[in-house]
Amino acid sequence: MENDHHGTDEKFMQDALKEAWRAAEKGEVPVGAVIVREGRIIARGHNLRERLGDPTAHAEMLAMRDAAQVVGGWRLNGCTLYVTMEPCPMCAGAAIQARLDRIVYGAADPKAGAAGSCVDLLSRDCFNHRVAVTGGVLAGKCAFVVQEFFRKLRATGTEQDREPGKLPGRGCHAGPDLI
Repeated sequence: MENDHHGTDEKFMQDALKEAWRAAEKGEVPVGAVIVREGRIIARGHNLRERLGDPTAHAEMLAMRDAAQVVGGWRLNGCTLYVTMEPCPMCAGAAIQARLDRIVYGAADPKAGAAGSCVDLLSRDCFNHRVAVTGGVLAGKCAFVVQEFFRKLRATGTEQDREPGKLPGRGCHAGPDLI
């Protein structure tokens, strides 16, 4: 992790964790994101795929859409995306297209991460923009929220049996106290 960003990265990752817990409370896979420009949060997002029935409603995508509205265009130069889980290929690609300066993520995602865990789209030279990446910020706390969600999901039934907005999020209220 880059020392000159350490304290700031942890501060904004705490905000992304709050978004992740909001997703869990709605029965969504708990991933949260915030976008920061000039030292302040300009957009927030958390997973809403189940609730919206939209495969693109990832925390990062929703936050980037809101940030584009705030800045008045699709170019998010000067912005940093803080996200609790390593971005997937879709979100990493969108970050490149949006011209984000940086992505800071918490927990690695060995099954779908596109910042080095599964594939590494963000370090490729072939794209017209390069996004700097810092991983592992508050990784334990970021991994815990996802692990706790799926632990509760397994205890109450399979994901296919789950109704959107229902289990297991209702029992995750104790979680935000850990951040």
